[in-house]
Amino acid sequence: MQETIAVAMSGGVDSSAVAALLHSQGKNIIGLTLQLWDQRRLAHHEGMPESVQGRCCSIDDVYDARRVAEHLGIPYYVVNQQKRFEEDVVKPFVADYLNGRTPIPCTLCNNHLKFDQLLVTARGIGAERVATGHYARVNFDEERGRWLLKRPADTAKDQSYFLFGLTQEQLSRTLFPLGDMVKPAVRKLAAAQGLRVANKPDSQEICFIPGGDYKTFLTAYLSEQGRDMPDSSGDLVTPDGEVVGHHEGIHSFTIGQKKGVQQRLTSHQQTPFFVLGIEPASNRVIVGEDSLLHQRTAIVDRANWISIAELREPMRVLAKIRHRHEPAPATLRMHGDSLVECTFDNPQRAITPGQAALFFQHDLVVGGGWIR
Repeated sequence: MQETIAVAMSGGVDSSAVAALLHSQGKNIIGLTLQLWDQRRLAHHEGMPESVQGRCCSIDDVYDARRVAEHLGIPYYVVNQQKRFEEDVVKPFVADYLNGRTPIPCTLCNNHLKFDQLLVTARGIGAERVATGHYARVNFDEERGRWLLKRPADTAKDQSYFLFGLTQEQLSRTLFPLGDMVKPAVRKLAAAQGLRVANKPDSQEICFIPGGDYKTFLTAYLSEQGRDMPDSSGDLVTPDGEVVGHHEGIHSFTIGQKKGVQQRLTSHQQTPFFVLGIEPASNRVIVGEDSLLHQRTAIVDRANWISIAELREPMRVLAKIRHRHEPAPATLRMHGDSLVECTFDNPQRAITPGQAALFFQHDLVVGGGWIR
């Protein structure tokens, strides 16, 4: 009997093209969409727009996914995961920002929902594997005895940074049909299959953050929960402890930020100052010149290893500390029993707590973890 594959359909061109491609190959497929967030939930709060274009997982995206499924003639289901999404993604996001960290909700969503709950749901309807529109590659290496995650052919669309948390079991049940394709070819495929989403723009916004306005979202979300924005106002200080200004809350800052610093300084400062660090215990924000942002070492927590079972000895890698960061040569070492020390050959700008660090060898994802 032919296996059933569940296609994670977001309503965008990539996942729609995956469904069309597998369908054209004669695969037995089912479309699944996760309903994660009510886009109108906070719309009545001050500063929150009624709707914003360009966000993933909107109600319009669900309609688009359903139309693609109808066009292909495949079964299609919407799975409500709003409660789980709020617990595993939204609440940790809010807590991190209030504690001076810079979280990555899309990675949390992949780890806890798109490659966890989606696989559970798929198995419940008789599908052993899930196919997604992510640009990455996966295959089993007989010599290592491990499933490997690799960067895609289209390096400009590489999404491996958001997938480092996948387990061996999850990788074994996941297909990335676009891994060997480039984006223009994907749009051409979608157009050839008659999909109305062939020229649909890519989603740019985090699904629950309209316009990328984190502060407005935090205020609105806390208000809905019957909570006020906590008072985390404090001093702007230089690395040697000199107080040079005052701020209204640590949630307004992230490492490397320049915007909003200069006007909060109490003394005239010719050289631009940037955020160097955030101390949530004292509500102090450390500021200074850009040259002070460059460091060689990142300490990484909760590492997930993919190409190896564990880190037993120093390893040379290329390390990436932000989605848009150019991977840089570094050496990995264990730091105590559970942490990893990533030492770059050359100092890197704005190593930020809460962001992910991803480790490569050529196109192979060694693993990744969370910067402390």
